[in-house]
Amino acid sequence: MKPVIEKHERLLDDFFKVDLFEVRLPRRDGTLSRPRKQLVLDRGDAVAVLLFRPESQTAVLIRQFRFPASQKTEGWLLEVVAGMIDAGETPEEAARRETLEESGYEVRQLEFISDFFPTPGGSNERIFLYYAEVDSAMKTAAGGGMACEGEDIEIVEMRLGELHENLARGAFRDAKTLIAVQWLLAKRAASGGTGA
Repeated sequence: MKPVIEKHERLLDDFFKVDLFEVRLPRRDGTLSRPRKQLVLDRGDAVAVLLFRPESQTAVLIRQFRFPASQKTEGWLLEVVAGMIDAGETPEEAARRETLEESGYEVRQLEFISDFFPTPGGSNERIFLYYAEVDSAMKTAAGGGMACEGEDIEIVEMRLGELHENLARGAFRDAKTLIAVQWLLAKRAASGGTGA
């Protein structure tokens, strides 16, 4: 059973879009709820890429200032490479573009980890999460983000032991990065690789 949309109004039409729906939602007993108002942040889909350098046993992360997060923390977040999927782009194309822009690495192979909704109660944004192994020969640009977009990104390499420590002390505050780091550590533990 699908929801029944009785009314729909776009309240904001900018980089972010906000829609107001009057909707009847499916219930577990097979009926529909009474009409209720539902705000939806239509953010579009995004990609995230966890980069790993096997030769040095390091994950390649980025650090950048996030204004919304600065309302509740210092604002500087450690993250995996990420960005929005542009119109006409596949998730894989967006992942390669964002990786080059932010880290300077040209990735050849992407391993799909998962897709997920970071805030499904209020946003329809879906993130496609990938893993890619890189080496020095694949570093073809400086990285650091797009200056024309106001990006100011620091590239941070972190050994597996440091990932464990940072995870344990709560240093990762970004959901996609938490998922990616835990996935990598579980994968390495399963294969017997510690790389501390």
